[in-house]
Amino acid sequence: MTQNTGEKTSVTLLGLGAMGTALARAWLAAGHPLTVWNRTPARAAALSAEGAAVADSAAAAVAANALVVVCLLDDASVEETLAGTDLAGRDVVNLTTSTPAQARVRAEWATSRGARYLDGGIMAVPPMVGVPEAGGYVFYSGSRALFERHRETLGVPVGTTYVGEDAGFAALHDVALLSAMYGMFAGAAHAFALIRGEDIDPASLAPLLADWLVAMAPAVHQTAEQLRSGDYTKGVVSNLAMQVAGTPTFLSTAEQQGVSPELLTPYFALMRRRLAEGSGEEDLTGVIDLLVR
Repeated sequence: MTQNTGEKTSVTLLGLGAMGTALARAWLAAGHPLTVWNRTPARAAALSAEGAAVADSAAAAVAANALVVVCLLDDASVEETLAGTDLAGRDVVNLTTSTPAQARVRAEWATSRGARYLDGGIMAVPPMVGVPEAGGYVFYSGSRALFERHRETLGVPVGTTYVGEDAGFAALHDVALLSAMYGMFAGAAHAFALIRGEDIDPASLAPLLADWLVAMAPAVHQTAEQLRSGDYTKGVVSNLAMQVAGTPTFLSTAEQQGVSPELLTPYFALMRRRLAEGSGEEDLTGVIDLLVR
């Protein structure tokens, strides 16, 4: 095993897809000795020319350094790739997208083989890696001591945010934020669909839409406070009854514009159900309780 004799921690990276390659280049640019492995060896050629050592097997790559970062397709590929390796004494940081349950099982699996384990959820796309001003970061969960040991090295490609000892929390935070993102994309898609048949330039709507979404975003803080206190009527500006009463206008407008309401109707149905079961003076926060099984 190669020991870190200089100021820069040596890193092994398994997986050279678009994200893995971006991570590799960031570590190389920062002067970290890097050993890489990829199932398709040709993907490592460019990194070899840039200074990376290319291992001929995953086992050889794992043996090269104490810090082993994994960035593969899915959880199954992680188990398959690491199955024939000696993980004893290694610090395994798994940046492969997974579910919280998969992350917890993988943590136990790695620990049973003598490794220390961190799970990560990447909140960035490859062009954001190595560009601090882009704002990308990775959620980390698992051993806090292990996170602190490698915080500086892990923070080279993108920022770091530690979210807890539970190995599943990084994946949970990752999916929670991305779920909200898709909800936002759904709303934006409906907004653009409404003007699609009109003499309105989508480029003129875009800044208005972006500014409106930014203005609405801080409402999540009130939602969080209401969930913590259990008082869903605290600080309400537009109560549930008022908002439910307004939903027919949205549905009628969609119909008149020839737009399917399918992105709106599930949420509106939850709003009506909460109104029937709860108080019209509440905020929209009660919908969350309907989603939890």
